[in-house]
Amino acid sequence: MHRPTDGPAHPEPRRVDPHVLGALLDRHGWHRRGGAAGHYTRWTPPGPGTTPTSLLIPDGRAFPDCDDLLAEALDALARSTAPSARDVLTALAVPSDEVRWWCGTGHDTGPPDPLGAPAEAAPWTAQDRLRAAARQVLVAAALAVHGHARHHGARHRDRARALVDGVLVGTPPPAGCGLTAFVPVTPARPVTERLHHALHAAREAVDYQRATGRPDAFDTAVAAGVSRELTEALVALVHGTEGAAVTLAWAPAAGAPAGCATRPEPVEFTPGDLPALRQAGDRYLRDEPSVPARVTGAVVRLCRSGPRGAGTVRLRVLSGADVPRLRVTLDEDAYRTAVHAHLAGLPLRLSGDLDSRAGFRRLTGAHDVEPVPVDDAERDRLLKALDGEC
Repeated sequence: MHRPTDGPAHPEPRRVDPHVLGALLDRHGWHRRGGAAGHYTRWTPPGPGTTPTSLLIPDGRAFPDCDDLLAEALDALARSTAPSARDVLTALAVPSDEVRWWCGTGHDTGPPDPLGAPAEAAPWTAQDRLRAAARQVLVAAALAVHGHARHHGARHRDRARALVDGVLVGTPPPAGCGLTAFVPVTPARPVTERLHHALHAAREAVDYQRATGRPDAFDTAVAAGVSRELTEALVALVHGTEGAAVTLAWAPAAGAPAGCATRPEPVEFTPGDLPALRQAGDRYLRDEPSVPARVTGAVVRLCRSGPRGAGTVRLRVLSGADVPRLRVTLDEDAYRTAVHAHLAGLPLRLSGDLDSRAGFRRLTGAHDVEPVPVDDAERDRLLKALDGEC
């Protein structure tokens, strides 16, 4: 998740849909001032202290001067001092769903109007914490895209991060603790769709537990994408604040996904929700079962306290587990087999249980340990890959 550093994105006028541009301007608080009915509309930026800007937006692409008007509007947005102007250009250049985070500072009573700013500026450290928590929330949603689980651990972690690596961070507000992320519809629409369902399910589960004292709703919330990773992310988001809210806004060009509200309401969490979220996370970790697996991996590290006895082996997983690396403790004979496989440049195959409490990064109860024969070409490729890691 990163902020563009090379100036505002500037899409080509011929690729801009005037209706999408108008929807984005409206979303970001620009004021519609009328214009020639059926021909164009005029928009001015929100808030005081911005350079006077007037955008003339055609009502459709049927007008012969459509591209000229759009080019002038895009140039005016690029020059505008309104903080939202850059966000509008970003959303036009990369059709994106917008996810907005807000954290209360102790003087706010709820999520601020997007046109205004809270009274107090947020400390730099608060913005850093918010950004880290926001990324945790998105990664948790991306993990749920790959499958529902109470505790994902290290499984699918690389693929989840790859889904959110293309997310852009919008211009921070001049004051207050807020953040906007632009999540590209392609390929990350499944992330925002899952996030929509998971946030609402988490909110309902917290309400149910606070009202009844029972955690049952967190069991059914797993099917909506709630997990230990999401509860931890929400705790990080809320901790140290007076409350936090997450709001989704769908890319105008793509519309809302099936089964999602067209204009989702903010989902808010408060410090009073933290005990329920922490208890749910602990319960998810405790209840997630270990997974039997038959794993093939390359030995990248060997460790034993003495010349004889059991030892610990670190594997780079080639198949059989959705984690990049595994740690496994082997008895003396199996450890000797792992040493020979390593010296011969051969993968090792073994069975056991992926320990959920270790984030599925440890294999316990290892048995049926054996080297895997490979041809010379594959052996050379594997050895070169291992040399690159060392």
